[in-house]
Amino acid sequence: MKLIARLQAWERAFRKSFNVDLSTPENRRRARTYNLYFDHAVLRTVWGNFFQISPDVYRSNHPTHARLARMKARGITTVLNLRGTESGAPYLTERVSCGELGLTMVDCNLIARAAAPKEDILNLIDCFRRIEKPFVMHCKSGADRAGFASAIYLMVIEGEPVERARRMLSPRYIHFRWTRTGILDHILDHYAARNAASEIGFEDWIRTEYDPQAMQLSFDQSRGKA
Repeated sequence: MKLIARLQAWERAFRKSFNVDLSTPENRRRARTYNLYFDHAVLRTVWGNFFQISPDVYRSNHPTHARLARMKARGITTVLNLRGTESGAPYLTERVSCGELGLTMVDCNLIARAAAPKEDILNLIDCFRRIEKPFVMHCKSGADRAGFASAIYLMVIEGEPVERARRMLSPRYIHFRWTRTGILDHILDHYAARNAASEIGFEDWIRTEYDPQAMQLSFDQSRGKA
């Protein structure tokens, strides 16, 4: 166990050594290396998971500089980053890219492998109300957080029913509910059941009834994990 702990600590330190400021050419080189191979940007140069979900709103995986330039060319003005500000090199390089291209970058934190805190979901909704369009929202792969956020956008901003909005979480976008990210489907399952019993808007349900701890326990129990 001590050896495993040491290896994990070494890996964390190794990864952290790449997540540095971009003030020097060497740091920028290390950031590019991290993005390409540790954050899998090498795959995202050819695979965008890019879709339009409503007029002036798009979803994507974490875009490269070249893809951000193409997004700008099609009229997108704002990038909504769902990975928060703690993703190190990917975040820092994206912020530089947006600055160079004249794109507005907005940051929201959303998690996909556990029940999201109520405050994070409400903050995302508030962000949707004030963000400038056209905008693209992205996480890392564009499958889970981007899908959940897209479903929320459709329900709260566009007034779509949960049955239609939840299509944003599907294998079409490389989302699979049998994984740990199935917690996102589980949240929508519970909301759909509650709304069917007595109509309530998703935002109101989150604000007044949603309990992330209880939701996580319910999800774990459904998978035989508790």
